[in-house]
Amino acid sequence: PLKSKCHNICSLFLFFLCNFIFQIIYVATFDKLKKKEEWIMKKIAFIGTGVMGASIVKHLVKAGYELTVYNRTKSKADPLIALGAKWAATPAEASINQDVIFTMVGYPTDVEEVYTGQQGILQTASAGTIVVDMTTSEPILAKKIFEIAKEKGIHSIDAPVTGGDIGAKNGTLSIMVGGEKDIFEQLKPILEAFGTNIVFHGQAGAGQHAKMCNQIVIASGMIGVCESMAYGLKAGLSMEDVLKSITSGAAGSWALSNLAPRMLKGDLEPGFYIKHIIKDIKIALDEAERMNLQLPGLALAKELYEQLSSRGYGEKGTQALIQYYIEGEKF
Repeated sequence: PLKSKCHNICSLFLFFLCNFIFQIIYVATFDKLKKKEEWIMKKIAFIGTGVMGASIVKHLVKAGYELTVYNRTKSKADPLIALGAKWAATPAEASINQDVIFTMVGYPTDVEEVYTGQQGILQTASAGTIVVDMTTSEPILAKKIFEIAKEKGIHSIDAPVTGGDIGAKNGTLSIMVGGEKDIFEQLKPILEAFGTNIVFHGQAGAGQHAKMCNQIVIASGMIGVCESMAYGLKAGLSMEDVLKSITSGAAGSWALSNLAPRMLKGDLEPGFYIKHIIKDIKIALDEAERMNLQLPGLALAKELYEQLSSRGYGEKGTQALIQYYIEGEKF
């Protein structure tokens, strides 16, 4: 009888233990699914619907998010409104009752205005909102916005992108992120709607520093691409054949594969504006000076692009640097 009684007690204990473990697993799984469902239903505002911003918004609409958009020129947002996005008259209006607010504007001064101006995001965004600046901007400004937002209970992320208009259209952008790691993890499912290479780099401003590394390669590397094309043309080679030979070797790069063919066709339309690469170069050179770092290659790129801009190419794509070599003596 004693043995039987002990057996029954053990059986009962195991039953309650298993039931307890099951309840824990069930609750944890339910909460996880509930959080995931809540995240999918998030409301998003997007400030700045230019060449790349418009493509990103399209991906977010397609993914099922509820979008509100603002752009200084409303006509640029009209195709997005036709897709179902709502229009807001100011960044402040766009930021009301949103869970995530993206910005992609032109210059650091624009970034500061849309966040801290009288009609800025931080005037109306609620505590708990995540603000994400995708503009290529100053690391020091990213830190400033982070601190101001933090005082209001708002989470700030700097997340500049690379991949150009092609990457934006295809949803294959590379995204460089700075800020709080746990907020990045919450945001990542949304970023995956338009990005494929998403890397967290550290505290506020780190995403912008990573983007500067990218822009240095682009700006300085474009000189090499253009000089290669100019040399081959002068030598009388078929540049299509040259590209077949060199794009898959050690010289291969995104610019060589995607922008060199545009150069040869005379297509100078912007994936990324010359006026914006000049802005980025200046940011990188200023940051380098603060770190007591000399970047002579980047300084040369700045000089060449400024010459192009002075001749009316500021609204063209970075591949228009080829004109420096084609027009030659005019410079």
